[in-house]
Amino acid sequence: MNTLDDTSGQAGVSSLPGTAGNALESVLFPAIEPYRSGTLPVDRLHTLYWEECGNPDGEPVLFLHGGPGGGLSPRHRRFFDPAHYRIVLFDQRGAGQSTPLGEVRDNTTPLLVDDIEQLREMLGIQRWLVFGGSWGATLALAYGERHPERCSGFILRGVFLCDQEEIDWFMTGMGKFFPEHHAAFAAEVLPFEPGDLLNAYAERLFGNDMDAMLRAARAWSLYESRCAYLHPQSVAGDSDAACLAIARLEAHYFLNAGFMEPQALLNNLERICHLPACIVQGRYDMICPPLTAMRVHANWPGSRLDIVGDAGHAASEPGIAAALVRATEQFRVNGRFG
Repeated sequence: MNTLDDTSGQAGVSSLPGTAGNALESVLFPAIEPYRSGTLPVDRLHTLYWEECGNPDGEPVLFLHGGPGGGLSPRHRRFFDPAHYRIVLFDQRGAGQSTPLGEVRDNTTPLLVDDIEQLREMLGIQRWLVFGGSWGATLALAYGERHPERCSGFILRGVFLCDQEEIDWFMTGMGKFFPEHHAAFAAEVLPFEPGDLLNAYAERLFGNDMDAMLRAARAWSLYESRCAYLHPQSVAGDSDAACLAIARLEAHYFLNAGFMEPQALLNNLERICHLPACIVQGRYDMICPPLTAMRVHANWPGSRLDIVGDAGHAASEPGIAAALVRATEQFRVNGRFG
């Protein structure tokens, strides 16, 4: 594994060359299927779907999906060498194949952290590498800060801390760069005059009019998808069920500031800063701008921040995917990211 040149002037920050010419499929490991899967009831309401892939006797790694509400994709298994890693993935409360889909009751960050511990104990894992992007990075930090003794390291992408500044950016700030997409997003719930977008969406997403709920969920999901990539993508749109999960859960967590005190994740980084960490960040990430990743890196001595020069937010962008695979391979070989 080649050492990355530090071109930024900031210790531990690397600017990675572009990979626009690389097809995503050539970057990831080959497609694999789970060798084991199941469900885990975590309370009287929620049951989680989980799966394991790769080497049953390998080094454990936990994949945390984004959203909240994003759910798993078969592609998520492919950031890791299956001959080395015991890859654990699960759908968080209300997401993917977990039930009930889109449910916001009993759905908070502390409860998701408890779920991870239940899953770890059920699987008999002592420590694992924690891998998460966007909201998955939020949850990775929240979990690690509560259970540092259960973590061997962190790979974080497009870091999001669920601070009010970041929530406001998502709801309104991105419109400075995607004005036409933001106009369509706003028009769905505020067709005549400006107002509080988040609460206007909440009225529909948590109301009793199912048609209005679905229209709002589709508009929310489409807005996010349109803003996620550096290069414009053909966005076919998620299924109605996926749109409802993403929109309802993201709005629920935004309305409640992620169920965390302000700056809690930054303030508690000292609990995990002795552990190796690699942060992968798209230079042109409009959903989770690089400033947050830089803040985390600046407060985490020894962490490495890889800024991908030709990428936005999505893990499926080739430059982001290549950097994530590079990180998992470096940890496989060295147990760190130096």
